[in-house]
Amino acid sequence: MIALLDYGSGNLRSVEKALRKVGADLLVTTRPESLRDSRAIVLPGVGAFDDCISAMQRQELLGAVRDFIQTGKPFLGICVGYQALFEKSEEFNSCAAGLGIFGGKVVRFTERPGLKIPQIGWNQLEITRPDCPLYKGIADGSHVYFVHSFYPQPTDPSIVATRTDYGDPFASSVWRDNVFATQFHPEKSQAVGLRLLKNFVALAS
Repeated sequence: MIALLDYGSGNLRSVEKALRKVGADLLVTTRPESLRDSRAIVLPGVGAFDDCISAMQRQELLGAVRDFIQTGKPFLGICVGYQALFEKSEEFNSCAAGLGIFGGKVVRFTERPGLKIPQIGWNQLEITRPDCPLYKGIADGSHVYFVHSFYPQPTDPSIVATRTDYGDPFASSVWRDNVFATQFHPEKSQAVGLRLLKNFVALAS
């Protein structure tokens, strides 16, 4: 069973639909005790960093997620669920501490002429870690779908699995051990996104 965490994120149902399409045995849950017996966790997200962290704190999910990651079972964060894995965010003068699984902070794209913020739409992946299991069968240069104004800056460059250029190059996904996370939305990225989710589901089987 893969646990899909429901803390009120607006894209929950689209992630659920995509995971079920690739064959996931899925439990949508708000309860920390549900995580103990799960084979994997997916943390989706749209919206603000502080809202995500605050909602998870109210539902007692922060500690449960940290404990789950320590088990070595697969974990996937998507968009704000990716950003939440870092130490802090600059979004709206955020004061919430992130999960701190990775070192680094979440920053906003730099304003410059001709650059629209947020980035909304398709952009390319440069796969920097071809050994990352999420990208099995996915070609370098594939296009995926983004909706974001902020992105993490990892302090450890070795965790960066893909980079994407939007004014500046940024870490569009990361991987360390059992923890995977993407700034883009696999559930909105058509065949490429479904292949990525299928690869993740395979890790939990």
